[in-house]
Amino acid sequence: MTDVVIAVPGDLSSRTGGYLYDARVLAELAARRRTATALSLPARLPHPTGDDVAEALRRLAAVPRGAALFVDGLAYGVLPPDGLRALGRPLGALVHHPLALETGLSPELAARLEASERAALDVAEVVVATSLTTAGILRERFGVPADKLHVAEPGVEPAPRATGGADGVCVILTVATVTPRKNHAMLAAALGRLKDLSWRWRIAGSLSRDPALVDALVRQIEAVGIAERTDLLGEIGPAALAAEYDRADLFALPSRFEGYGMAYVEALARGLPVISGVGGASAATVPRSAGAVVDADDSEAIEAALRRLIGDPAARRAASDAAWDHARTLARWTATADVFEAAAARLA
Repeated sequence: MTDVVIAVPGDLSSRTGGYLYDARVLAELAARRRTATALSLPARLPHPTGDDVAEALRRLAAVPRGAALFVDGLAYGVLPPDGLRALGRPLGALVHHPLALETGLSPELAARLEASERAALDVAEVVVATSLTTAGILRERFGVPADKLHVAEPGVEPAPRATGGADGVCVILTVATVTPRKNHAMLAAALGRLKDLSWRWRIAGSLSRDPALVDALVRQIEAVGIAERTDLLGEIGPAALAAEYDRADLFALPSRFEGYGMAYVEALARGLPVISGVGGASAATVPRSAGAVVDADDSEAIEAALRRLIGDPAARRAASDAAWDHARTLARWTATADVFEAAAARLA
C-alpha cells in the first residue's frame, strides 16, 4: 500500500477545522496499516517570505518518491508553479476553501492569491476538495478539470445528545477561531439586542490569530452590555470541547464563508439547533429545519433566528430533533479516508 504524506503549514495539532480534518484523515489511513504522516512546512504560509517558499519546496523535495504527497491548500496555493514542477513528481492539492475567499483581504491581495492558486492547481495531478461546493468553485472559477477532482467531505462520528443548560438559561455555543470570516461581531451585535431573553454565550476558539480583532470583539461585547453573559474560552482541548457541546442548547456561527463547516456537523451530531451563515458550503451542510441559515451581513435575520430559538423552547426542540435525525445521515470518517485511498492510488 502507498505511503501518504500530508504537508501542512506549522503544527498539525492546531485546533482549527482544516488541521483537525488533516489529522483525522491521517489517523484513519494509519488505522488501515498505511504509513500516513504529516510534514510541517513553514508556519507563515500562506503569507510567506521568499525564504519560507524556498524552505517549503526543499522539505517537499525530501519526501520519498514512493509516497503519495498531498499539500494542504494553505501552503499549496502560494507555491510557485515552476518550483512545484521541479519536484518532478505527481502532487495532490488538498483544498478546504480557496485562499482568495478569506474575509478581510484587500482586493489586490485577493486577486494575487487567486492567480497564484489557479496557477498552482494547474500543476496538481489530483485535487481533493472537502465539499461539493468547494469542488464546484474550483471547476467554475479556477478551471480545475472535473477528472482531477476528488470530493472528500469531513466525516462525523456518533456522539451523545447534548443535555443542555440548566435553570432555563439557553446556552449558546460558538466554536471558531476569532477571525473576520467567522463573523463573531455580527453575532455579538444581535445578542446585544436580546437582553430581554435568558441566555449565555460561550465562545471556544483561538484568540491569537488576530489579536486586534479579539480586542475589538471584547470592546464590542462590553459596549453592547453583554460582557457578564459572555465567556471567551480560547482554544480548548477535545475533552473540554465535548463538555461545551454537551452543556449547550444552541450552536451559532453566522460565518461569511465555509468550505464545509466541520463545527456545524459536530453540533448537529449532538442534536443542537444550528444558526449558520449562508456563504460557501454552509447552506448545503445545515438543513434549515435544524435551525436557521442566514445572510452573514443581515443583522436583523441573525437577531430573528436567535430570538426564535432562544425564546421559544418548542421551536428549539423541533430544530434539535431535526438536527439529531439529520446527523444519522452524515458520512463517517471512513468514507473520507476511502476518497484519499483512491487519490493516493492515482498519485502512485
